Amino acid sequence: MNSERHSSLAEARNRTAAGRVSDDVLLDAARECVLATGVRRTTLAEIARTAKVSRMTLYRRFPDVRSILAALMTREFTGLLRRTSKQAGTAATARERLVHSSVSGVRALVADPLMRTVLDLDAEMIMPYVVQRLGATQRLAEEVIDALIAAGHADGSIRKGDRVVQARAFLLVVQSFVLSLRPATTDVDESTLLEELGHLLDATLRPAERA
Repeated sequence: MNSERHSSLAEARNRTAAGRVSDDVLLDAARECVLATGVRRTTLAEIARTAKVSRMTLYRRFPDVRSILAALMTREFTGLLRRTSKQAGTAATARERLVHSSVSGVRALVADPLMRTVLDLDAEMIMPYVVQRLGATQRLAEEVIDALIAAGHADGSIRKGDRVVQARAFLLVVQSFVLSLRPATTDVDESTLLEELGHLLDATLRPAERA
């Protein structure tokens, strides 16, 4: 009876301890581990040690490494996209806001330590989101693009068209720059190439001039 009581108390304490640890603490630890060793060498045990929590505390939130890394990437890249969108908020038209935020987003993503580590050490982790399905971060980026395209239709700065198709095509162009900018700039200046991306995006969005 006493052993059962002690076991129940221990479980209750563990649940309470797990509840006090925020997801951000666990995700920060996962980020530290990935930056140190890459995705493939990161384990739940190492993340738990870095976060200074028990493995059971971590397992209750994230059952495997893939789930915590997916949550980490969503948090990191969602925050980055929101910051770049906010920085472009003063542009005069929706087209300018979309172009400026997209180019800034590419620049920030390519320079982001987590993205660089994944692309340099574990690029195969990105492939499912290129050839099989869209991930949560891509969906969020597409929502931002779609909202700005809708605003551009309303203010006349973006040519009218099927918003779903326009947003998806725009996402694919921007995504290709994120994934390929580093090798593409081995013999082309990065700033010049990003400036050209801005011209390309602006041209595809700009309404046709009336004859």
